[in-house]
Amino acid sequence: MSRFTALSSSELGRSILSFKREFVWVGIFSFFANMLMLAPTLYMLQVFDRVMLSQNEFTLISLTLITTFLFAIMAFSEWVRSRLLVRAGVRFDEFLNSRVFKSSFDAQLNQVAHNPVQSFTDLTNLRQFLTGNGIFAIFDTPWTPVYIVVLYLMHPILGWSAIFFTILLGFMAWYSHKLTGKGNENANEAQMKTSTYLMGKLRHSETVEALGMMNHLRSHWGALYKDQLDQTSHAQHLQQQVQAVIKFVQYSQQSLILGLGAWLAMRGEISVGAMVASNALVSNALRPISILVSTWKQFADAKASYDRLEALMERHPERQTHFVSRDVKAQITLENLVATAPGRKSPILKGLNAHFRPGEVVAIVGPSGAGKSTLARCMIGIWPDVTGRVLMDGQAIESWSRDDLGPHVGYLPQDIELFEGTIAENIGRFGQIDAFKVIEAAKHTGIHDMILRFPKGYDTPMGEAGGMLSGGQRQRVGLARAIYADPELIVLDEPNANLDDVGEAALIRTVQELRSRHCTVFMVVHQRNLLSVADRVLVMEDGVIKQFGTLADPATQTTVEPHGQQRTSS
Repeated sequence: MSRFTALSSSELGRSILSFKREFVWVGIFSFFANMLMLAPTLYMLQVFDRVMLSQNEFTLISLTLITTFLFAIMAFSEWVRSRLLVRAGVRFDEFLNSRVFKSSFDAQLNQVAHNPVQSFTDLTNLRQFLTGNGIFAIFDTPWTPVYIVVLYLMHPILGWSAIFFTILLGFMAWYSHKLTGKGNENANEAQMKTSTYLMGKLRHSETVEALGMMNHLRSHWGALYKDQLDQTSHAQHLQQQVQAVIKFVQYSQQSLILGLGAWLAMRGEISVGAMVASNALVSNALRPISILVSTWKQFADAKASYDRLEALMERHPERQTHFVSRDVKAQITLENLVATAPGRKSPILKGLNAHFRPGEVVAIVGPSGAGKSTLARCMIGIWPDVTGRVLMDGQAIESWSRDDLGPHVGYLPQDIELFEGTIAENIGRFGQIDAFKVIEAAKHTGIHDMILRFPKGYDTPMGEAGGMLSGGQRQRVGLARAIYADPELIVLDEPNANLDDVGEAALIRTVQELRSRHCTVFMVVHQRNLLSVADRVLVMEDGVIKQFGTLADPATQTTVEPHGQQRTSS
């Protein structure tokens, strides 16, 4: 009961319990399948104890036909319950994969130490366990006492022998998990660490090759890989030892029970038919236990997967924010905004208060580490550790529905990430592509003609175009994505970092066009020529706002240093 309560108290547990109707039907068909497992025992008893004595062929044929019919029903029951579980497993995956995707995405967004690949591996492990032999063993195990009772009725010694082997196999299942569980866990962690290290270096293969770092990195990877091999070998060695002992017990019990039945038959305490039937009955009684022993690792892996998924979904619950507005002015207000990050002693942003008018262009300047990029992320609600409030049109930014807010926001980060897909899909944010708006955004950023020079134009995959695009061109594609479909709020983090004079001129024209359309634009800038298109300048230093005003105001006169930092003169 407590386990049921624990399941119903968690989102993942409730998701599993939502399939209780399927589990009930699996239980019903398991009842018929296990009840009919007694048919071979009854058949053997009748053949050896009645047919062999009476020599009646009609009785033998009748018993055989009846038993075959019962076997057909048993096979049908097995097939139906397998099909039910497979279909339930597919529905379970479809029911949860979107939820796991969102939770994994939130974990990455919140900069939590998390491997999204592990989450989907956990979901697969859980689904496979719910549709595999392990779950059948759970449904079949309650029938073990029934078979033991039948054995006990045949002869008490047979019943007690079955109880002994049941307890022995159960103990071995528990002990094997205790003995090998930690080793398997260490081996899996070592493998994940090695794979993560390798994939991280492959993503930067050009830098590794250019700087001649491959041998050094290979030695680091080799140490991790050696540890992985050691951990895996140790875990496999223990597991093979345990499996050998378990197989010895399983094989021995069949012969021992048969020998015990023969001894009882020779003493005249049971018939020859009972001797043969008892061996089959003991096999039926121990079959679920044997399956549990062989699938105990799967059960342990499924439980670990369940615990990780449950923790992930509890840390990142379904967002309950549903504020929707079709009339967006993009008026931004900061109220005592404090932003920090794990491991920092002092906040990045320290109690910022400011009000920004809708439709104005604001340049954010300041030295490196002043908190400019953090402020940019806070304004669009993607910085995780925040206190205070960022208001958009009077509503807290986190209260907006992200699906509704997304089309009204344009964002160009420092590190441009273009995704697998066509150029048009990247600019159109992988939604329903509006060709006119895609071309319009590309023209505003000055990349329309460049795209047309590709063999496939806007349908060129980024995998092909990525190698042909310079850093500045990639940045302009990202800018086109940011301004696609005329969003009301646009945040540009160092938008001219990789641009040449032509690209910078196109950027200035784009910002001027955005101002004419009354878009609210924030630019983190390091060059003074971009300040000319700003209505106001916000100067930051050490996480606080030092000055905020128009460029004509002497209090906000900003000089750009050669190394990209700003100095404010007052």
